[in-house]
Amino acid sequence: MAAFAWAEPQLFGQAPAAPPEPIVGEIEIEFKGVQNVGREAVMVHVQIREGMEFEQNLVDRSIRSLYATRLFESIVAHIEDLPGGEVKIIFLIQPKYRVSQVRIIGNAKGKTRRLEDKIESRDNGILDERQVRKDRDAIFEYYVDKGFTNVTVDYRIERDDSIGYGAVTFIIDEGKKLKIRDVDFAGNEAYSGRKLRKTVKTKKYNFFSWLSSTGRFSDVVLQEDLDRLRDFYKDEGYLDINISDSDVTLSYPSARTIAITVNVVEGRQYQVGDVMISGNTLFQTADLMRSLNLRTGDIFSPTKLDEDRESLTDFYGLVGYLDTFVRADRRPNISSGAIDINYGINEGERVYVESIGIEGNTKTKNVVILRELALAPGQVFNLVRMKNSQARLENTRFFDNVNLSPEPTNLPGRRNLKVSVREGRTGQFQFGAGFSSLQSGVFFAELTQGNFDLFNWRSFFQGDGQKFRLRFSIGSQSNEFVLAFEEPWLFEQRLALGVEFFRTETDFVSSVYNELRTGFEVYMRKRVYGLWEGRLSYRFELVDIFDVNRAAAPQLILDEEGERTVSKIGFSLLRDTRNNLLWPTQGSRTTIISEFAGLGGDTKYIRLEGRFAKFIPTFDFGNQVLAIIGHTGVLFETGDEEIPFFDRFFMGGPSDLRGFTFRQVGPKDLGETVVDPITGAETFLPGTGDPVGGNTKGFASV
Repeated sequence: MAAFAWAEPQLFGQAPAAPPEPIVGEIEIEFKGVQNVGREAVMVHVQIREGMEFEQNLVDRSIRSLYATRLFESIVAHIEDLPGGEVKIIFLIQPKYRVSQVRIIGNAKGKTRRLEDKIESRDNGILDERQVRKDRDAIFEYYVDKGFTNVTVDYRIERDDSIGYGAVTFIIDEGKKLKIRDVDFAGNEAYSGRKLRKTVKTKKYNFFSWLSSTGRFSDVVLQEDLDRLRDFYKDEGYLDINISDSDVTLSYPSARTIAITVNVVEGRQYQVGDVMISGNTLFQTADLMRSLNLRTGDIFSPTKLDEDRESLTDFYGLVGYLDTFVRADRRPNISSGAIDINYGINEGERVYVESIGIEGNTKTKNVVILRELALAPGQVFNLVRMKNSQARLENTRFFDNVNLSPEPTNLPGRRNLKVSVREGRTGQFQFGAGFSSLQSGVFFAELTQGNFDLFNWRSFFQGDGQKFRLRFSIGSQSNEFVLAFEEPWLFEQRLALGVEFFRTETDFVSSVYNELRTGFEVYMRKRVYGLWEGRLSYRFELVDIFDVNRAAAPQLILDEEGERTVSKIGFSLLRDTRNNLLWPTQGSRTTIISEFAGLGGDTKYIRLEGRFAKFIPTFDFGNQVLAIIGHTGVLFETGDEEIPFFDRFFMGGPSDLRGFTFRQVGPKDLGETVVDPITGAETFLPGTGDPVGGNTKGFASV
């Protein structure tokens, strides 16, 4: 059998074929120095393998990947030829030292856990001396912030070459925490030292310093106080104020005390000279002037100057001129010695809302956000309305962060309104047990959701802005069940509709009977005028007076034994300006309540009640607040029967008049005089002393 071979002749000018790449026959890992990293941990980052064609690019990428781990000091790859056209790749690796242990010694006042949170060096991490120095500085700054101005922090690294690990020790000498004996000022003529001391946080140590966390020297706080003093003087017109760090004198009356003297060079006080506005064509100068606080003859204040510049910007923003730029030029008047002010205005053009974009709402529906906005597409882009919209979204408490801003578009005179939110926690589940002198032992559980969605089970009933509350409690002297739901935007109008079902059993209201109330309430709520909110309600309840002690109960209670229905409508007005619902420090709350019982049911009466609370901030120390509280009420009979005792007014106990036993303030069953119809003799029958309630009440508290 014959074999033939044929070779194609090489064409003129054709390059010879490139020789094939060698095959990787072997990969070797060699460690220089100690080996504290396993071979497998290295090979994870090597992107070339035995049996593959050799590619220098893969070797380079492997080295970069190994360096990215920050575990190695140096990495070098050597290539050696092997028989049969193969190559051997040798990775020569020098690992970095690892941290075997991080210790902190000498810290008597600073907690170890707190200090560990301030540093980055960790057990089994990379031993990087630059990072250790940063950690030392972080510990030092922590102590200085806490008032340990004499603290010293050093470190020691003990390396073990046999295993490639090193122990890091931070050595702390805390020194003494200095108490401030005196804070004095020198050179101050316009303001007393007492006035200046009120502007700074560096305070003299006193008996209450342990409670207010003041009176300890801190260099960081002192530097901030110098800035506060400069700002204070400048806002009072002393623009040439000079308070430098070198003008602060520190003395040490004893080993644990420090005295501080701040030298002040006040300079002269400047007043406002001529106030001018230029560049305005849309509005009269007189109209713009009325929005300014600084007038000729006033003390010059940089803060008020910035506020006036912002007021002019908002003035134009009210009518959609978002691009208006206001420049406030200060010009010293040499002849008068005052500061002339010129507000230069570049008005720009009017801007309208093109569209509204919402982002960040992962569970809250867009409509819930849109209905809180005071701007809509096609309207003039009003900056003040945009700020009000942001405040309204923040007040929903649905979001941890809210930001509204105008966004440019390709259309002239048009801006998009961008609404960025970050969802917050709106649901809460609480349970627990407690004991009180009123209810004794009680166990409770409560589920609330402030952003409820009745028909959206896929999102765990969240996202529509509705309110939901489910609560029950079981105790030795009381049981309670409450189920409440509210739609705050009925028919997408600012009109709230709510319903509540309840069952409340109480044994502690009296020692001679128990009370059970079961029923429901439906209400509507709407803002009626200004800050006044109106509430219209219908309430139906079945009141059961049971377990009556017939031997001890007064006749008034015996007459009400059994069940009685109460059907009533109510209307109330509420005005609430408190800055915090739980712990208010300023503002007031006024409530006017009226109820008419007799729309069906067994009970008839009219109830009028007024409640007022005013909160006034007083002393900065301890955030003290003066609370003035009062309420009054009256009940009118509208039928032949007396008002049942359980709906009368009671006072005493933790809910209103502290210091008195529950419900023990007011009328009691003290007894009655009985006249014999035959003889006319009078006999006094002593009462039980149980409270029976009153038809009027008045209460005031400071």
